[in-house]
Amino acid sequence: MSERCAVILAGGKGTRLRPYTITMPKPLVPVGDYPILEIIIRQLSKKGFKRVIITVNHQADLIKTYFGTGDKWGVNIEYSLENKPLGTMGPLKNITNLPDNFIVMNGDILTDLDYGVLLDNHIKRKSIYTISAFRREHNVDYGVLNLDDNNLLTGFEEKPKLQYTVSMGIYAVSRDVLKYIPKDEYFGFDTLMLKLIESNEKVRVDVFTGYWLDIGRPEDYQKATDDFDEKKGYFI
Repeated sequence: MSERCAVILAGGKGTRLRPYTITMPKPLVPVGDYPILEIIIRQLSKKGFKRVIITVNHQADLIKTYFGTGDKWGVNIEYSLENKPLGTMGPLKNITNLPDNFIVMNGDILTDLDYGVLLDNHIKRKSIYTISAFRREHNVDYGVLNLDDNNLLTGFEEKPKLQYTVSMGIYAVSRDVLKYIPKDEYFGFDTLMLKLIESNEKVRVDVFTGYWLDIGRPEDYQKATDDFDEKKGYFI
């Protein structure tokens, strides 16, 4: 088995999570006893990931000071500094010596996903890009009207629940995808997906049924903290 490598995106300002992120970068916001990024690194280490690359920008020195070289967690941590915001996919172009396949993920996720299984399945299928996805349910707070072309009412739903599939912010990626990413430009996940679809590349979506929360919003952060405190051993 080749060296398992993960790229963690940690360059954002965490504006959605204010006031928690006024004095510290979002990856250092604590969930239970640990910063969320430390939980992720502990999980990756347990699954055999020995090379971890953290992309940094906002308050980069604080992240570097806390995690250092990664020896404490049995991983080798490298840092890729963004001199300007590059979006979610743009930073990949600045990283040298990426392996043929690797994990890319946001640095603010609490999940029990097995990153090793995600990467192994991606490699077996020879995919260019695999999205780890989750089914969410959204409660609509209004009565929803269904209309025909003449604006006549054809149906009515009182506060329906909508189900949709969302990206978890965790991906298994082939190095071949780098040819679609421009150098030193802001380039997001959304733009990359449109390019891959346009180019008839087969992007795999793996729906995950375990635990997942993006802690980017205060209400989700609080829930993640409560859940972690209740079942700490479940995550690390």
